[in-house]
Amino acid sequence: MIAILLGILVFVVAIVLLHPKDDRNKVPPPGPKALPLIGNLHMLGTQPHRTLQALAEKYGPIMFLKLGQVPTVVVSSPEAAKLFLKTHDLDFANRSKFQAVEMFFNGGKGIGMAQYGWYWRHMKKLCTLQLLSGSKVEMYGPLRRKELEMLVKSLCNASASGEVVNLSMMLKELSENITFKMVLGRKHESNRFNLKALVDLVSLAGAFNIADYVPILGIFDFQGIRKKVNKLRKSIDDTLEYIIEDHQNTNYDDDNNSPQKKDFVDILLSCLDQPMDPDEEHEHVITRNDIKAIIMDMIGATYESSTSAIEWVMSELLKHPSVMKKLQHEIQHVVGGINKQVEESEIENMPYLDMVVKETLRLYPVAPLLLPHESRNDVVVDGYYIKKNTRIIINAWAIGRDPRVWSENAEKFYPERFEHDNVDILGRDFRFIPFGSGRRGCPGAQLGFATIKFVVAQLVHCFNWELPFGMSCDELDMNETFGITIPRTTHLLAIPTFRLTAEAASNKE
Repeated sequence: MIAILLGILVFVVAIVLLHPKDDRNKVPPPGPKALPLIGNLHMLGTQPHRTLQALAEKYGPIMFLKLGQVPTVVVSSPEAAKLFLKTHDLDFANRSKFQAVEMFFNGGKGIGMAQYGWYWRHMKKLCTLQLLSGSKVEMYGPLRRKELEMLVKSLCNASASGEVVNLSMMLKELSENITFKMVLGRKHESNRFNLKALVDLVSLAGAFNIADYVPILGIFDFQGIRKKVNKLRKSIDDTLEYIIEDHQNTNYDDDNNSPQKKDFVDILLSCLDQPMDPDEEHEHVITRNDIKAIIMDMIGATYESSTSAIEWVMSELLKHPSVMKKLQHEIQHVVGGINKQVEESEIENMPYLDMVVKETLRLYPVAPLLLPHESRNDVVVDGYYIKKNTRIIINAWAIGRDPRVWSENAEKFYPERFEHDNVDILGRDFRFIPFGSGRRGCPGAQLGFATIKFVVAQLVHCFNWELPFGMSCDELDMNETFGITIPRTTHLLAIPTFRLTAEAASNKE
């Protein structure tokens, strides 16, 4: 017996001595106990952003979960987000890999899902300079105005007959046309451009896929996601091929006398078969597949995010008529009455509009869970050890509703909270990161914010709005559907009444 006890003692001492001291100090973040194989997947539910917020209240703002076989850290406070997106930004600059992205988005060759490195840096720079910079946002102003005028005209016709309009569908069509003209230089043609297939693919890329968390189950395709992606492949590829060939076959006048001006796709095609940067150690020649991936990235991101955001702003304004009236008063004062429509240059003089849009994005960020980051190496953050290849989920939805930051009325729509707090929307203030932050923040944030404000200002200035069918403000369904974005569960229906003068109506023709 003594010999057995002595043997056990020697074994324990040996383990302690042989086990590196550093390993004993590698403390992971706290989190709930994981089940075999599925880990904590069963805890997510249908509204992961809400579930993760509730779990963070128990386990803390830096929380560890095992989602299937994927080690995951969930970040749920401004202070923690700053650590991951600023202090240790480079350590977490990679993206996680997802089956749908790998299958169709050319292994993540766009900006959003590409791995951090020379390829991603070059493509981000190209897209930012040619489509998303401040000067480009300003250059596309007339395009946005023209498309918005067409929406106003359509709403005027509905107003004349007292129709109930499906504002959700009308906003989608507006975003669709603006996006296509900005990226492709052409208006969307439903018989040629299968935008629905592309949007469906983006939705699939953001959908929960068990194969992304338990790879061994991927061969069974229980959810049919692989089958759906394969079904969409040919349709989308045919559309992209048509877009590329249409641009390649277009003649341009070097003196700019041609009615067709060069657009973003033309700029991409001018780089086809050219080295990205001869000075780079890894010289990469831009391929047709690279161009397709960037086109999909630009269309998918621009179309879906702006539609959802505008929809939520209008929903909150319909639910809060007093806010709507206050906003109309400000716009009318800046514009100079109700005898003309809003000019985009006037938006910067509308601080209350700025507050309304910020408050909406606080409650309904463009992406409730930012696109997942992934650790590029082992790193210690706030005393917690995080292994290489750990997935990082930033819960922007929870951060925007943190009562420690936004007071006890954090769940309330209250634009005035920004009256004396000019919080930055581009990711420099971690209390408010609707477009993400750091290296992997959304490069189109400036464009998105400008578009949202202009559309909302025009709709609110040109029309009075009321809910249909005798519905009260309290009866308006404000439930959301989880995805890459969080659109309304039900379409937004409303009755517009044109409020400008006859002079303004004639000026818009």
